[in-house]
Amino acid sequence: MMRNGDLESTGTKGRTQNKIASSYQPYYVEASESQWTSWLVPMIVVANVAMFVVIMFINNCPKNNNGIRGKCVARFLGRLSFQPRSENPLFGPSSNSLEKLGGLEWSKVAQQHQAWRLITSIWLHAGVIHLLANMLSLVFIGIRLEQQFGFVRVGVIYLLSGIGGSILSSLFIQHSVSVGTSGALFGLLGAMLSELLTNWTIYSNKVAALFTLVIIVAINLALGILPHVDNFAHIGGFISGFLLGFVLLFRPQFGYLESRHLPHDARLKSKHAVYQYVLVLVALILLIVGFTVGLVMLFRGENGNDHCSWCHYLSCVPTSRWSCNN
Repeated sequence: MMRNGDLESTGTKGRTQNKIASSYQPYYVEASESQWTSWLVPMIVVANVAMFVVIMFINNCPKNNNGIRGKCVARFLGRLSFQPRSENPLFGPSSNSLEKLGGLEWSKVAQQHQAWRLITSIWLHAGVIHLLANMLSLVFIGIRLEQQFGFVRVGVIYLLSGIGGSILSSLFIQHSVSVGTSGALFGLLGAMLSELLTNWTIYSNKVAALFTLVIIVAINLALGILPHVDNFAHIGGFISGFLLGFVLLFRPQFGYLESRHLPHDARLKSKHAVYQYVLVLVALILLIVGFTVGLVMLFRGENGNDHCSWCHYLSCVPTSRWSCNN
């Protein structure tokens, strides 16, 4: 999730998303398992690209740019040309265009009751670089999950994680516009982690896979504490996806799979383990409570920082080289 108006964060965000995509290595599941055909993730990619073209068409830099910050970039594209580099180094539209088309802004959601921005902001991007980084990560992460679990479950995780990221972002970042699919992407990453944990017995090299995923999550969340990156969207999306993975992505356990060739009365283990049902129940309760509390606080106009004096450090840690107040 990019905090627009702070578009210098592009390089940081691009490295974050590429780290997710390039570092993940799939772990082994039973080879005979059938796979779904992935079509939802490619459609999401197409929808995001199409939406970006629409944004640039409406932005119309040659007509609306006042020239104070320089000339439009790639003017040969006509009304699709980008804002001046000094205003948007991501090669994209202006902050005003993103806000008008559904960018996430606390005052619009909490005070003007424009709850739809919690969803529309997931489909907006601050520039070409931001768009490419997110879409590459989505392809690497999302297609594999959709092939294993189908479009319905992956679609639910993607959308709800994006909303969860938007809610947390709105509660803690109230003076800038945020856009991007990062919350949804971190939700898919969180779902991968919980899926590994709840389906622990059917994987080989499980310890290595767990270690790899934890390291990837830690690195990307750590990069989110740099300025101009909305790490609250990352955290909210990751937590939402992590809990949703327990609810939607659990499988029959290894003992059951091994005994499928035996007569029914010879099967000694149930299809799913008891601990899986416990995790489903706990995760579902936490999801409902978390979304309810978050939405109630948001529409009451509360500031999350008033309830957590140190939480702002989760999104930006000031140093001698930068300030978090810009």
